[in-house]
Amino acid sequence: MTSFASPLERSASIKQDVVIRNTVSFHRSIWGDQFLMYEERKDREWEEQLANELKEEVRKMLIITTQHRKLLELIDAVQRLGVAYHFEKEIEECLNHIYVSYGHGDLWINDNDLQGTSLWFRLLRQQGFNVSSGIFNKYKNSDGSFMESMKDDVQGMLSLYEAAYMRVEGEQVLDEALAFTTYHLANILENHTSLIEAQIHQALQQPLRKRLPRLEALRYIPIYQQEASHNDALLKLAKLDFNLLQDLHRKELSQISKWWKDLDVSRNLPYVRDRIVEGYFWILAVYFEPQHSDARIFLMKACNLVIILDDTYDNYGTYEELEIFTEAIQRWSMSCLDMLPEYMKLIYKELLDVYKEAEELLEKKGQTYRCYYTKEMVKEYARNLLIEAKWVNERYTPTVEEHRSVTLVTCAYAMIIAKCYVHSNDTVTEETFKWVSTYPPLVKASCLILRLMDDVATHKEEQERNHVASSVECYMKQYGVTEEYTHELFTKQVEDEWKVINKESLRPTDVPRPLLMPPINLTRVCDVLYRRGDDYNHAGKEMINHIKSLLVNPLSL
Repeated sequence: MTSFASPLERSASIKQDVVIRNTVSFHRSIWGDQFLMYEERKDREWEEQLANELKEEVRKMLIITTQHRKLLELIDAVQRLGVAYHFEKEIEECLNHIYVSYGHGDLWINDNDLQGTSLWFRLLRQQGFNVSSGIFNKYKNSDGSFMESMKDDVQGMLSLYEAAYMRVEGEQVLDEALAFTTYHLANILENHTSLIEAQIHQALQQPLRKRLPRLEALRYIPIYQQEASHNDALLKLAKLDFNLLQDLHRKELSQISKWWKDLDVSRNLPYVRDRIVEGYFWILAVYFEPQHSDARIFLMKACNLVIILDDTYDNYGTYEELEIFTEAIQRWSMSCLDMLPEYMKLIYKELLDVYKEAEELLEKKGQTYRCYYTKEMVKEYARNLLIEAKWVNERYTPTVEEHRSVTLVTCAYAMIIAKCYVHSNDTVTEETFKWVSTYPPLVKASCLILRLMDDVATHKEEQERNHVASSVECYMKQYGVTEEYTHELFTKQVEDEWKVINKESLRPTDVPRPLLMPPINLTRVCDVLYRRGDDYNHAGKEMINHIKSLLVNPLSL
């Protein structure tokens, strides 16, 4: 009877002296050790005290404002200034009251203009209330087209444009509204020079639905400051809160930078991308609030280990080594350490140590199941990375369907979403992890958007080296179409997946609403990093400015 040795058992037979590697050189970090040291803001204690006083003023405004249009404008400002997390209970109560008062919107539209109606629709949809888009048919002519007179209402058009991005599949009126407003707002840009022009330009580049909350706060603070009706307490709170959070984020980044430096990745694993700062920007996008500090530290370590794994499978390990490594990850035991090649031992030990540390914290709360499900997704990730390595080894171009089934896993977003919940509050249950691991529509849509946008932005560079075929190459080969056609198709698919995200965000939801934000914010990151190229691997001017604004330069009070 023939016996078959496992990859781990065969590991001793691999001849290290004849290994030929697929090595890729990434440029060094552009940030150096800039974030290694942390010095607390001198006025932090005073600023925290003042911020607490201002929070109570704003809370009072949310409670006593009875005119519904003014209340919506206040909530919109609070959200766009980045301080809504202080007032989640009040905002929910206010919007629920307005939803109950106006139902599907007929009563609202009778007393409000286009701007007010669009604001009402967007804020309620953002909060998960399934209000009808049919209210916008009131702005159509008898022939079914939007009234041309609308184009003279610039603020109304901009508000409708932003509202249209809350569309779900089948909402033709919102598809038409988006096309109509996009066309006319672009024309306005050519004929106006004013504050509104800057807002239109920014909106056409990136709609509010796709903006990261921290970047939107930075963008909106100077706009709000110029509005004659701005509230001084709210404005000052937004600036103070931004600076206080920036201070906390710098402290966290310093801690993570020291961990990364102790690993000495540049010397021990020189093939790995050194993108610790860009990675922290990515994690800040998921959640920036102070109560998630421990979660961010764990997530940063876990996600940087994902980068190490990705680069090891893609850019360095031989197929034989990767087979061994994959089986070791499935076994998840320090007993596997001696069977691994030397360079893999550091990776494997750190992977197990990071999760062991998390498990020890969770054990006190009876929540070790959180690590169990996350580790299972890491194992799934490794298995699928090995499939990609096999394709490369065999020079095989998979079908679109084969590629998607594997790369939905190797894009790592589902696994990262699970990691986001490891140190979350008691809103997270075992059912939450079961939900993520089945790739429900919201999670799958987020994964697809990352996969499509990443591949469009990076496939040319990746194909210059020995890399697995991207979804672009797979689609072109299978259907015999051009690269340009494929890019256009993928762009449309991205918009279709955003419709899925919007639908899955409407009540009733599969999980509590706060747990929807990590996948939504992770999807927003794609629009920042891959809209104009690959800003993760090759940070351009815009990305550098984002990082400096969020982590280096405080706001003037």
